[in-house]
Amino acid sequence: MAAPTRIVLVRHGQTALSVDRRYSGRGNPPLTDLGVTQALRAAQRAASEQPIAAVVSSPLDRARQTAQAITDLVGGEVVAEDDLIENDFGAWEGLTFAEAKARDPEVHARWLGDESVPAPGGESFTQTDARVIAANDLLLQRYPGQTVVVVSHVTPIKSLLRHALDVGPQLLFRLHLDLASVSVAEFFPDGGAVVRCVNDTSHLRRSDTAHLR
Repeated sequence: MAAPTRIVLVRHGQTALSVDRRYSGRGNPPLTDLGVTQALRAAQRAASEQPIAAVVSSPLDRARQTAQAITDLVGGEVVAEDDLIENDFGAWEGLTFAEAKARDPEVHARWLGDESVPAPGGESFTQTDARVIAANDLLLQRYPGQTVVVVSHVTPIKSLLRHALDVGPQLLFRLHLDLASVSVAEFFPDGGAVVRCVNDTSHLRRSDTAHLR
């Protein structure tokens, strides 16, 4: 019967690597001009969830830039959380799917079917999932019954949605998340959770730009 903690999950805006659909993990490219616009629109969407207790971000610039756009609207400061960083793609960083497959065909095939298999020199999805869930547990302790905006990346956001839905690792490969999309999950003190929305991009399709000024 207690109020849930509402986690508003925002994926960062576009970078040069996302334009070419390249693996972008621990590299630190900034937002493109379009990415900045996407961040502003995502900020407007996130601000509709007020009152917001905190805006928490991955330490990477693309996420922090997006988070800063949100705090510019709702006030406060961006809180960095290292465990919300993207999966480490190791030797595949900056490669396309096809390039990574050609470079390490056997490992790439196993990686697609087993979440415990890391990219060469990188991190497995199992490892990412563990640290992201630990970070979320801390947020639930710090902000019980409140709304928290979390700005992060594809893999951490999928991990949190998977946790809320209580489903298996296949979600990692079957759920698409757009740049600057917004998803919302609620976590209850008794351990229950509900997902309110996934991959909302309605704010990116608005034709007007007056609210961006």
